[in-house]
Amino acid sequence: MPSLASRLASARLTGAAIHPEASELPATLDDAYAIQRAVAALLGRDSDAWKVGSTSAEAQRKLGTTEPGAARVSARFRFQSGDTVPVYAAHDLWVEAEFALRLGADLPPREAAYTKEEVADAIDGIAPALEIVGSRLAGGLSGAGRLMVTADGSANVALVTGDVVADWRGFDLPGHAVRLIRNGTQEGSGAGANALGDPVNVMLWIANHQRSRDGLKAGEMVSTGTCTGLIRVAPGDALAGDFGDIGTVTARLEQAG
Repeated sequence: MPSLASRLASARLTGAAIHPEASELPATLDDAYAIQRAVAALLGRDSDAWKVGSTSAEAQRKLGTTEPGAARVSARFRFQSGDTVPVYAAHDLWVEAEFALRLGADLPPREAAYTKEEVADAIDGIAPALEIVGSRLAGGLSGAGRLMVTADGSANVALVTGDVVADWRGFDLPGHAVRLIRNGTQEGSGAGANALGDPVNVMLWIANHQRSRDGLKAGEMVSTGTCTGLIRVAPGDALAGDFGDIGTVTARLEQAG
């Protein structure tokens, strides 16, 4: 039988939903990240973005976890505002509106923990973002559990980002309002504080998550987790995230294949 990583990668490209064997389930978070990296290698390593999930109480409840999780977003699943995004209805699709922060300087591996001030100094811009999330597992997102969600690309389906605003320090990110609109109707709302109290806290978390691995690079974008909650979506939906003065990001979903 092909490995779990190869079946997850194939499912992501074909729309299948897989049933992992008990013997191949990750036993630890390190095991889960090892599977995730193997899947990413099969899908193509080119990436300018990361997603961090489970940064809100709602998302943690849905996934049965108490901590965030991270994954690289392959270039093949990266889109710009206004794009049409191919998705598979079988992948239990949801959308989140969230802030994406761009690095202007490297945050390399090191022994000492990064401080929030160091991380903030490395950020050179902010963008509105929509993340489509879902699962390649037959039980769907809610039944997957933290370890299998991590193994399965931390639930990423696609990441859509809008224009980058350089003067990000001029905004009160924790208090900044965000609206999520599906087919012309507002279906979710919230603020930056829903992402670990402040989107910059999420960048701090991933900087320290990565400092014992390969670090973070200048130019990379980090999507910081939902501000608006998770809204169920389907192929054919038109989506928008309204971030006020920071801008708007839009996408239309279509059935892949």
